[in-house]
Amino acid sequence: MGADEIWKYSTGKGVKVAVIDTGVNPATSSLKGQVLVDEVPKAAKYHVTQDYNGHGTSMAEIIAGTGAGGGIKGLAPGAKIIPIRVGLDSLKDEDERARSLTSEKAIRAAADSDAKIINMSYGSPYYTSEEEAALKYAASKGKLLFASTGNTGDSGNKPDYPAKDPYAVGVAAIDKTGTVGKFSTYGGYVDLSAPGLNFPGWCDTTFTKYCVTEGTSNASAVASASAALIWSAHPDWTANQVLRSLIDTAGRDWPKDDPSKYLGYGIVRPRRVLIDKDIDPGPANRDPLAAENGTDPDKDVVAAPSVSAAPSSGASTKPTKEAGSSAGSSSTGSSSAAAKDAESGSGTQTWVIIGAAAAVLIIGGAGFAVLRARRNA
Repeated sequence: MGADEIWKYSTGKGVKVAVIDTGVNPATSSLKGQVLVDEVPKAAKYHVTQDYNGHGTSMAEIIAGTGAGGGIKGLAPGAKIIPIRVGLDSLKDEDERARSLTSEKAIRAAADSDAKIINMSYGSPYYTSEEEAALKYAASKGKLLFASTGNTGDSGNKPDYPAKDPYAVGVAAIDKTGTVGKFSTYGGYVDLSAPGLNFPGWCDTTFTKYCVTEGTSNASAVASASAALIWSAHPDWTANQVLRSLIDTAGRDWPKDDPSKYLGYGIVRPRRVLIDKDIDPGPANRDPLAAENGTDPDKDVVAAPSVSAAPSSGASTKPTKEAGSSAGSSSTGSSSAAAKDAESGSGTQTWVIIGAAAAVLIIGGAGFAVLRARRNA
């Protein structure tokens, strides 16, 4: 992707991203000043800054982390985060889950906020008409919604929602070569793809160590950050136009009108949008994915199934339509168990999310130990 070049054109300044997740800890070094707690809708205030497993904070850092204090520098460090806490299965406390928002209520809360983009790095095969109505409501308010396609590593016989919904853009995960991750769920509801492997993420709720993670959650966050960069540079565009620009410039070597079941329309490349002064974003009120989603093409929002991908800067392998055909195996592992130390000592790590992979820049000082682990998030 070339993050250093991207930031010459845009950092995402002026764009707010709602992160519907396990909560967001605004006190990490990378998120200080980045989380707009005061802008959380009243209905979503409960324990919004109490992240119950570290996942939501990791997604927020991938999107808008500043890199301060050895933390993650996200792809859109100029953007701001509006946290929305949802009661996922990983929230074991039944009373806490009862007090937390359901997916449909969380989506409506995000839709009622000032966020332009809604990131949903979660999913379930179970779906309700209320959730469908909430997604349609958010789309009707001009929001651009990204969701992870899932980590079952199969063909989507049990697709994840909200990614499968026509009003959400489904994002799949790739590695640094542009190959779909073995765990990344594929099928007819992948719209885009983005980097999702070998990302740093918080190991647990102590927020003392980063683990190396993988998952379509990371990919969705990268796609959301990519949209923030573009919307910041083109504030007069609609969600339809931002999404269309990502589709038109996506990395692929297959026909645009015949999307890959693994990578959708290709790997997100926001730099290609930002450097093109003459880029045509197309009509403001036409959904670029309406035909395949069966939605109204003339609306002020963008609809899309689920997909995500992004090429690594300097990757020598071009993505192919059937890239990563070994995606049938699933990824396993614990979200917090560490297999071994990948990096430790007195060096501070500023983790820069560059879109196709996570690059580590050693800048000196004292910092965190980084533990290697795998996370199905």
